[in-house]
Parts: sequence; structure tokens; C-alpha cells
Amino acid sequence: MTQAKIRTRIAPSPTGFLHLGTARTALYSWAYARHFGGEFVLRIEDTDVARSTQDSVNQILDSMHWLGLEYDEGPIYQMQRLERYQQVLDRLIAEGKAYHCYSTPEELEATREAKRSIGEKTLYDGRWRPAPGKVLPTVPDGVQPVIRFCNPLDGEVTWDDLVKGPITISNREIDDLIIARGDGIPTYNFAVVVDDWDMQISHVFRGDEHINNTPWQINIFNALGAQLPQFGHCPVILGDDGQKLSKRRGAVSVTAYEEGGYLPEAMLNYLARLGWSHGDEELFGREQLVAWFDGTHLNKSPAQWDPVKLLWVNSQYIKQADNQRLARLVAHQLEQQAIAMDPVVVENHLPQVCALFKDRCDTTIALAHWAAKFYSDVTPDSAEITKHVTESVNPALKLLAQKLATCIWDKASIAGVIKEVLAAHNLKMPQLAMPVRVLVMGTAQTPSLDWVLELCGREKVIERLGKA
Repeated sequence: MTQAKIRTRIAPSPTGFLHLGTARTALYSWAYARHFGGEFVLRIEDTDVARSTQDSVNQILDSMHWLGLEYDEGPIYQMQRLERYQQVLDRLIAEGKAYHCYSTPEELEATREAKRSIGEKTLYDGRWRPAPGKVLPTVPDGVQPVIRFCNPLDGEVTWDDLVKGPITISNREIDDLIIARGDGIPTYNFAVVVDDWDMQISHVFRGDEHINNTPWQINIFNALGAQLPQFGHCPVILGDDGQKLSKRRGAVSVTAYEEGGYLPEAMLNYLARLGWSHGDEELFGREQLVAWFDGTHLNKSPAQWDPVKLLWVNSQYIKQADNQRLARLVAHQLEQQAIAMDPVVVENHLPQVCALFKDRCDTTIALAHWAAKFYSDVTPDSAEITKHVTESVNPALKLLAQKLATCIWDKASIAGVIKEVLAAHNLKMPQLAMPVRVLVMGTAQTPSLDWVLELCGREKVIERLGKA
């Protein structure tokens, strides 16, 4: 049997947010499918009923949408496929490839403890596994059996990993996996095989914490006579403390970065480089990533999450971003600060503000900080006032306010007025520009003063200069 088309998938569990490691795996799976003209599937692995929530599902879908990782099929929910899993379970039992196990948790723990005490591996002892001539224990009353897979007792499992290269694990190192719980809900390692088989998944990219699961899954594929996908196990992402990022340890949701003022194309770019490279290329768009991503050049060692590098990448994309788009993002940030934004202002004025300040911002939150000075009151820092707005400069500030009250209100005319005041009071530009910036914008550091004043508007500028 040959695979007709490249088909990849991402299969997050809705027991929490979509974190960065899963987002990176989703990106690689999506890019690989797009590179080869294949299909990308979203599956929701929601068999952990006690911990799965609809809020988590919504956050996963929102994250995928924000990143622009459009999927061709899905979302497909495992809990809607229970009948299919039961069909496959029944088949495996009928073929003698799976069996009911009535061992209680207490019995299993006692067996494990006994093996630990003599230095043996704590594998399942196979007491309920059928074998020719073997007499099984009496079925106990009131115990809901689990279903275990008859893992091969000998031999090896070998696969050529897309990232790690050849990997071999002995079947003696693994035991008879539980593939369905007592309530009939399938376990991860069984459901994922049936899903990948039914959905004709050709390539599976996932974190390398799944390497130990892969031999079980390959053996179940083989027991079903199903075609194996190719596996690629990507190294983990490490946090600042050198430990793995995870839902339980230091990971941040993808949507938190959206709320934090990051652009999705910057996050996409950064995640792609966090475990993969194409020469020395640092900045590239979606189309370029798809053109380059053929499954090679994936790193074998863990990647280090670097928030400073991410900020730099984001700042580069903000510089390149369309001003109208930035204005809409900044308007949302301002509204979060209870600064009401008129749609006309968002359409016409705010894009000009974004154009002026975006070169000095690494997030849209930073850009909104500057923009807020144009649409809400400004309170200059008292230390800045003391330093720059001195008695000696006050006469010049008053003359500037008088001339600005009547001049043509554009950048060139404002620049001309500033030059006239400098000449009249024999001042250099910083001696006048610094106090003006402090009074008008609340800080001594801004871009081109004439442009700032033009965008701030005559009425606000005169009012703020009047506080000198």
C-alpha cells in the first residue's frame, strides 16, 4: 500500500491552553503539508473527560486561527469516535491481540513494589494475558476490566525518525499497554493509532517526549495491518531555567502573546527558527517557510526560548507592518485601557501616529503607550519638568505657543515657527525641543518634534504648553 498524499495532523489535548511547544509542532506539520501540496488535519484528543474543557477547545481554535494555521479537516473530536474505537477493540480481542485484565490498581502497585525491591523493571506481569495451556485467574466480582494490548514478547521496534534518525527499542523494554479503561474510553496510545490510520496520516511531527510511546503505537499499527506513518520527534523547548516548557511548568499560551502585542507573523517566524533553520535566514514570511520546509534541517538538540530574540523579531515585523492594520490593533489596546476610539480617528489619524512611532516599538502595547498620549491626558514626570522646563526657557515657550496659535498647521510651518523662536531667544534646538516634548508628550524623548506637534493637534499643543 502506498500513501497517495502527504497528510499531517496536530492533535492537542483540551486540558489546558495551546502552549508554545504544541504550536511549533502544529507549524511544522502545517508547513510540511503545504510544502508538498498535502493536507493538514486538526484533531482534538478529548478522551481525558475529567480535565477537558470547552474553554480549552476554544483557546486552541483561536490560537490556530491567530497563527494562520488553516486546516483542511477538523476539528475532529475523539469522543465522537467511541463507536469506531470499540469496533477496533472488539476486532483485536477476537483475533487474540488484546485481552481483558482484571488486576486492581492495588494489585498492580504491589507487583511493581515487589519488582522494585529486587531491582527489576516494573513492567506488567502478564497474569491475565492468555497463552496456550495457561490457566487464567478466576474473574473477580465487581471489577471492571481494562483492555490490554498483546505486545510482542520478543524482537525489536525500529523506525527511521525524520529528526533523530534510526531508533531501535526492544520489545522486552515495554509491556502490555492498557488500550481501554474500565469505562470503555480508549487510552491515548490506542486512540491515536486508530485515528492516524483512519485519517490516512502519512507524517507525524511531535515532541520527543513521545518517543517512548512510539514502539507501542508501531506494534498496534502492525497488529491492525495498517500503514505506518513516518515519525519525526522534535526536541523540547527549554525555558529560561533550562527545564522543559510545559502546561505545568512555565509555558505561556499562544493567545497570551496575542494579548501581549505580538504579531502572528513574528511568532510564526520565531517558532519556525526554534528548532529548524534555513541557512542563516532570520526573517522570512509564511510563503518562504512553506517553500523551504521539506522536513530536513530540523535540530536534534533542545531549543532555548529567548524572549529578547522574540521581541527583536516582533519589532522587525512591526516596522514592516501596514499602518492601517497597526492602527486597528492599537485601537483595541487603547480600548482595553478605557480610551474610547472614534472609528474615523482609527481610520485616518491613528495610522499616522503608528507610522511615526512604530520604528521604536517592539510590541503593539508599546505602540499603544505612545498613541495614548494623543488621545488622553498627559501627566509629565515631575523630575523631567524640573530638569527641562526651567524659568530661562519659559519666555521661549510662551512665544512658541503664541506663534503656533496662528500658523498654518502642518509639519513644515510648525518647523518654521520653531526656528523663529530659536533665533529670537538665541537657543539651540535641544534647549527648546526637550521642554516642549516634556509638556506635550510627557517625555523628553520623541521622534521628530514638528511631526509630533502636527499629529497632536493645535488645541492640545497650546493647552499643554500653557502648563509651563
